[in-house]
Amino acid sequence: MHKKEFGLLSLPVIVAALGFFVDVFDLLLFGIVRKPSLRELGLSDEAILSEGELLLSVQMTGMMLGGIVWGILGDKKGRLKVLFGSILLYSIANIANGFVQTTGQYSIIRFIAGFGLAGELGAGITLTSEILAKEKRGLAATVIAVCGVLGGISAALLYSGIGDWRMLYFIGGGLGLALLILRIAVAESSMYDTVKKSSVQLGNFLQFFTSKERFNRYMRGILIGLPVWYIIGILVSFADQFGNRMGIAGVKPGDALMYQYIGLGLGDICAGLLSNAWKSRRKALFVFYAVTILFMILFFVQDHSSLAWFYFVCGGLGFGAGISVLYITTSAEQFGTNLRASASISITNMVRGFTPLMLLCFAQLRKLTDYVSAAWILGAVVMLIGIVALWFTEESFGKDLDFTE
Repeated sequence: MHKKEFGLLSLPVIVAALGFFVDVFDLLLFGIVRKPSLRELGLSDEAILSEGELLLSVQMTGMMLGGIVWGILGDKKGRLKVLFGSILLYSIANIANGFVQTTGQYSIIRFIAGFGLAGELGAGITLTSEILAKEKRGLAATVIAVCGVLGGISAALLYSGIGDWRMLYFIGGGLGLALLILRIAVAESSMYDTVKKSSVQLGNFLQFFTSKERFNRYMRGILIGLPVWYIIGILVSFADQFGNRMGIAGVKPGDALMYQYIGLGLGDICAGLLSNAWKSRRKALFVFYAVTILFMILFFVQDHSSLAWFYFVCGGLGFGAGISVLYITTSAEQFGTNLRASASISITNMVRGFTPLMLLCFAQLRKLTDYVSAAWILGAVVMLIGIVALWFTEESFGKDLDFTE
């Protein structure tokens, strides 16, 4: 037996959960302050839209590249080193973000922050998956997810109370640095330590491409998560643009994101509990796909509806997308210990990194049709891709993770 028994509220789970709190705090904070910060930097309304899309793409590109690097390091050097390094980097980047004076500086800092953020969630899920009993992995993912959502809600509430976007970046960076103190007391996964002492090759990212079966497992992990970031990165992040075109006045992206993250938190709780009750990751994911499709339909048929209804639908979209931690847990369970961090960390961020590609497709579709139609066409394609990928994914609930590739 390679590991001792850890509880759901053991220190490693708490640290991973608080790390995701800070992770989501930063991601939602950027969505909330994007417009006011760019306006303060002197951009016109039209430039704010284009520059906002560019900044989001730059951040997500940083996350995609960071996912590869941190994933390799997680298998070669250890899960804890990635947790430590990633949060140190994005905490410093957040503090630096509070000092930017130009959009060029803003872009560079968001890339660095994205690169740093990339290691947090995947490394935390990998670590907790390896130290907990297999029946508790889904519940631990639920605990982590709930803390993440609380981070998002905290960002929204602090912005409402403080309103100073520079100060909020300082707070986000400070929270991350404070979390480093807790990480010192966390031990490495004994399962990983055992494999590290063997002759098995660790963290060879190219191994995902040397076997057709392994490559398919890897790609399915990415494609399953695309609907989550379609909702976050397009529908909700640009909620004000959709509201304007649907005749709904007063839509604020920050409020839309807050309601979406409240829904996301409830969804993550229900998805984790449902997965545990049914002893199936796939069944729970399919149910939440169905919920996502329902609220996507409601989102696109709400012309001239009330602002309250619009925010309710954003919350519903968040609930349906409340599979972010569950699908990452599923991805971690698909791969052996010598590639598990590389898989879970890079898959997490490849999904996020697909956001620029989705934005590019969205922009091209807008040339052929109107803004709203382009969004629902893209959404239909993304959902179909996710459903097909999930259909061919192996059930991993209760799977013994003590194996190598």
